Amino acid sequence: MNKKQIIRYYSIKMIMRKIILMITVLTGAVSCYKETRLLVKSEFSVTVENDSYTAPVRVILENHSIGADFYKWTFDGGNPATSSEKQPPAVIYGEAGTYTISLEAWNSTERDTKEFTFSTDSAVNISFDAEVLINNFAPADVKIINTTTGASTFMWTFEDGEPSASVERNPSNIRFARPGEHIITLTASNGRQTFSTYRTINLDAPINVDFEIEPSFDDFDYEVPFTANLINKTTSGLSYTWACAETEIADANAENTVINIQNAGTYTIELTASNGKETKTADKQIILKPNSNLYSVKDVKFGIKSAEHTTGCFYSLALREIITSDRVDETNGNRINLVFFGLDAGFNRCYFTSPDMAPLSGFAEIPDASQTFFINRIDETAITFTAADFDLMTDDVLLQALNIKGSSNITSWFANVEIPRIVLFETVAGIKGAVKIKGFVSDGSNSYILTDIKFQKQ
Repeated sequence: MNKKQIIRYYSIKMIMRKIILMITVLTGAVSCYKETRLLVKSEFSVTVENDSYTAPVRVILENHSIGADFYKWTFDGGNPATSSEKQPPAVIYGEAGTYTISLEAWNSTERDTKEFTFSTDSAVNISFDAEVLINNFAPADVKIINTTTGASTFMWTFEDGEPSASVERNPSNIRFARPGEHIITLTASNGRQTFSTYRTINLDAPINVDFEIEPSFDDFDYEVPFTANLINKTTSGLSYTWACAETEIADANAENTVINIQNAGTYTIELTASNGKETKTADKQIILKPNSNLYSVKDVKFGIKSAEHTTGCFYSLALREIITSDRVDETNGNRINLVFFGLDAGFNRCYFTSPDMAPLSGFAEIPDASQTFFINRIDETAITFTAADFDLMTDDVLLQALNIKGSSNITSWFANVEIPRIVLFETVAGIKGAVKIKGFVSDGSNSYILTDIKFQKQ
C-alpha cells in the first residue's frame, strides 16, 4: 500500500470515528432527556364560604397541581367564568343549580385536567302576613298569607292556636280563642338550610256586657219620678241597645244614656251589646218607691264654733252636705240653709240660726245669705213633735201640718241635757224639716253634734 493509500485509509477511519462519536453523543442526549421529563398532575380543593350552599354562593379555590407551568380554569355559570391564574379569585354563583369547575394544567410536554361538580340551592326570602279577620276581639280567625320565595318545605307553629302547627305552604285559617299576644312562627327550608321568622298578633278580650245605674243627685232614694244615668261598663263592645218597658230612654242606641221613670214599681233594664262576632245581654233590676216628698240623711256632723273650718257649721239642703267656712263663696252662699252654733266643748249653749243672721253668732257674713226659721226649743211652743215621730216619719205628712215659721223661736238655745233632741226648721222657700240630735261628742276645739236630718223635697 502506497503512501497515498495509507493517508486515505486513515482519513476515512478518522471520519468514521467522528460519525460514531456524533451518533453516540446524540444517543446519549436523547437518553438523558427521557430521564428528566416532568409529569403534570391537576389538583385543587373547593371551599364553600360559611358552608352556605344557598345562592349567592361564594366558592374559594386552592390550587394543589404539580408539574404544571400553565393553567386554565373554567367556572361554568360562575363569576368570573374563566381564569388563567395559578390561584384564581373567589367565584360567585348567583343562581341555584348544578355547576362544574374545571382546571386544565400543563407544561411543555405534559397536560392534565380535573373537574369538580356541585349544586347550589335557591335563595330564600322568608316572609308572611297574618291578617286577623273581622276584628281583633277574641275569639278570632287569622288568615296566613305566605310570601316566602325559594323554599321547598315549611313548618308553622301557632301559639295557642287551633291547629297548633302545619307543614302546608299555605295553611288554612287559624283560630285563637283567648285574648293577649300570640306568636306565629314560620321555619322554611330550601333542602339544605333553614330560615325562620315570626309575627305577633294581639287580641282584645271577648265581649263582656255590664253597666251601672247611677241615680241623679236628687234621686238617691229611688223614689219616683226617677232619673238615672246608665253607665256602660261593657268591654270589647261596638254597638249597644238599651231597653226597659214603660220607661223613657233618651237614646236607646247610645253607649251611655239616661232613663226616666214616672211610676213606682219593679223595672228590669237590659243592655244588649255586640262587637260584630258576639252579641250578649246583661240586665239589672231596680225597685222604685212612691214619692214620699221626704229626704232622709244620716250622721251629719255639726262642729262647734271653733271647728267651723274643720268639721264645719253650715249645711246645704240642696247639696246635702256640710260646707266649712273657708269654702263659702258667691257660688254656694245662697244654698246654705242651716247654721249651727256651739259655744264650747261642754255644749253649754247651742242653737241653730238663720244664714242671714250668721254674723250675730260670730261667723263671717255669708254671701247672698237666705233666711231659715228654727224652733230650737219645741217645749216652748204649742207644737208636738217627738224623736219617735221623727223615726217613724216616712213621708212629709207630719211636716206639712206644722206651723214652724209662725212658732219660730230662733233666739232660744239648748244645752247638753237631753238626747235625742229635735230642732224644727222651715226655709224661706217653704221647705220644712227636722234635725234629730243624737249625740254630743266632746273633742276639744273639734267637738261636734251628731245628727240625722229629714226634710221635704218640695
